[in-house]
Amino acid sequence: MHPFASYVLRSYYKATGWNEDNLYANLTRSSSALLDFTVPHGLHFSVSKSPNPLFKTTYAMTAMPSLQGSVGYIFTSCDLNVKSSGNVRFKDMIERFKVYDQPRRPEGKEEEWLAGDKVDQRDYLLYGRLFLPTGRLDALYSTRLSPTVQAAISAISDPPSNVPPELRGRKSDLSNVMVNVQHDVGKWCTEYTWSAEDEMWGVRVLHNFGRLGSTGELNDEASSKRRLGVKRVDEEDAVEGGLKGRVSMGAEVYFSAKERSAGVSTGIRFTTLPDATPPSFQVPPPSIVQAPVPTTRTPPFQPPTTITALFNPMLGHMSGAYTARGSRDLALSSRFDFNVYSFESEWAMGVEWWLRRPPKASLDDSPDDLPVPEPVTPSPLQDINGVVKARASTNNDVSLMWEGRVRNMLVSLGVVSDLSSRSKPIKSLGLEVAFFSSE
Repeated sequence: MHPFASYVLRSYYKATGWNEDNLYANLTRSSSALLDFTVPHGLHFSVSKSPNPLFKTTYAMTAMPSLQGSVGYIFTSCDLNVKSSGNVRFKDMIERFKVYDQPRRPEGKEEEWLAGDKVDQRDYLLYGRLFLPTGRLDALYSTRLSPTVQAAISAISDPPSNVPPELRGRKSDLSNVMVNVQHDVGKWCTEYTWSAEDEMWGVRVLHNFGRLGSTGELNDEASSKRRLGVKRVDEEDAVEGGLKGRVSMGAEVYFSAKERSAGVSTGIRFTTLPDATPPSFQVPPPSIVQAPVPTTRTPPFQPPTTITALFNPMLGHMSGAYTARGSRDLALSSRFDFNVYSFESEWAMGVEWWLRRPPKASLDDSPDDLPVPEPVTPSPLQDINGVVKARASTNNDVSLMWEGRVRNMLVSLGVVSDLSSRSKPIKSLGLEVAFFSSE
């Protein structure tokens, strides 16, 4: 489950038109949602409030295994449509499998003029979080320098007294400042990173092959045409005998002047086309759509699929993942990791199963003298009740987690077990409850 601060940050990106998915760091995001999900540890509660569209507060407390808490504040320069925990779109609060839409070149905000003077300002977000009783302070500042450039500065201030004794001699201060600059033009996306703690410099590049999506593709007219089966301008003819999709390739290089070490990695991703999983709140169920307009050629059905491969030549690590949606509510993923130097390998499998409420209205309740309406598939906005995720690997680790909505609260319950240990088969058990309001 996303913390409230992460939900606000994603809402800020959406409001300013920034595509956080077009990053090399998120190349394996679809498979990681099923294979690397975080299970709650202990007992955790969080309460957040949005007094106005610009200012948000969040409070969190962990009761087990130790008592600690935090206080956070968020301020943005633009109004954000932040929902309450009782009516927020459930899929926006969790990491899930998704075939992301075609990359687009970001557009800047419209210019504002007053009495002949330009008065518009850059959008920005300020976030601060204080942990109690340790006194650690986290901070984030993100702003748009231009329509295609975004900068973020994050900082951690941790008092030396909170450092464990075994680390105090080597690193007396764990405070750090990191600067990240992202340049996204749709076809290319480049990231530049600098860390003060170890004097690390890094560059990440992601290139998308194929055509870019138009900025106005998600308007009402274009969405209705896509729902009615009208062929898009940027949609190529289907290729028989295989999956039709697009390819993205990227790499990263980093160097630490303090540690005198360097690293490099590269990756590739294949996703199906046409975009099989657009935002579900923009596409109605097929049963309530009008009859499709006949076209010359109809693309063959293909399940939403994402295939990724990563390689780190210096460490000798290779990783390949295959993720696909088998049905409306079921997604499966598998990943194989291998090291060419040590010959160590791991195979992991994950599953995501969506739970839905039964339809509120039944056809049996209709009077006999009234015409029986056509069956309508319930909207995903109303019938999703939760999701169950499971993960298993050859390391004998098994994780199971349920996330759902109970009244006006978001609840996450999970367990991590080790099948090879008879003395302690349960490694961790946790419950997380979140409540936030925008009223």
